[in-house]
Amino acid sequence: MLIKLWMKKRESEKQTNIWAIGLIGGVANFFDTLGVGSFAIKTAGYKQFKLLDDKDLPGTMNAQATMATVFQALIFLTAVNVDLTTLLSLIVAACAGATIGARLVSNFDRQLIRLIMTGALFVVALLMFAGQFHLFPLGGDALGLSGEKLIIAVIGNFIFGALMTVGIGLYAPCMTMIYLLGMNPLAAFPIMMCSCAFLCFFSSGNFIQKEALNSRAALVVVVTGSIGVFIAAFIVKSLDVEMLAWLVSFVVLYTAVTMLRSWQQGRKEAMIESRAQ
Repeated sequence: MLIKLWMKKRESEKQTNIWAIGLIGGVANFFDTLGVGSFAIKTAGYKQFKLLDDKDLPGTMNAQATMATVFQALIFLTAVNVDLTTLLSLIVAACAGATIGARLVSNFDRQLIRLIMTGALFVVALLMFAGQFHLFPLGGDALGLSGEKLIIAVIGNFIFGALMTVGIGLYAPCMTMIYLLGMNPLAAFPIMMCSCAFLCFFSSGNFIQKEALNSRAALVVVVTGSIGVFIAAFIVKSLDVEMLAWLVSFVVLYTAVTMLRSWQQGRKEAMIESRAQ
């Protein structure tokens, strides 16, 4: 579908700077595989260098992420023996959240969601660092969940899947939840990547049907993003559990700061819009 769209739009998109977009996309997906998330990096890079029209950003990034997240999911499924019931339950929950829960979340105030998520992530980051310094018991080595913990995880991933519809990524919240529920930090990778792989597959198909993306930019990052994924995957797989716990802690802190900056930017835009009226 994406190649057919590119054939149709290649004349209108021939000015697209594929070298710059490919480089940014490759770097973004490298960090995405580490759990940082690629959307914030891509958005910053594309907007900073004026590489894409703002209206094409959501569709282009979803299409770019599809193949990369599929590779991430396949790599970590073979590397981590996560309990199948836990894995499938959380994938289904995330997909249900993106389809059913999206109808509710899309009506919520995006700024309020960002502010709440910022506060929650900062608190969790503090707890994680306290755990790393052995000031607070945290983490575990389980590869599956059952009972109340599984129910909590399903509800959590449903919410995270719904939040993706308002531009809040699933990776850091899902990684945080998995860690707080006592699972091995490495177990978060196949869970969050499989969840996003299914989500991106459906969401990008919708954007392609509507032709609401830059197909040239999407195709180049399918290649460079996949390369970035494979390079980063070997780094993650070679880390021990303690190093992974540190990585998760810094990812959550980074995401909290990024969320705070998004809230501040949204506040500035709202003030400018109100003054213009």
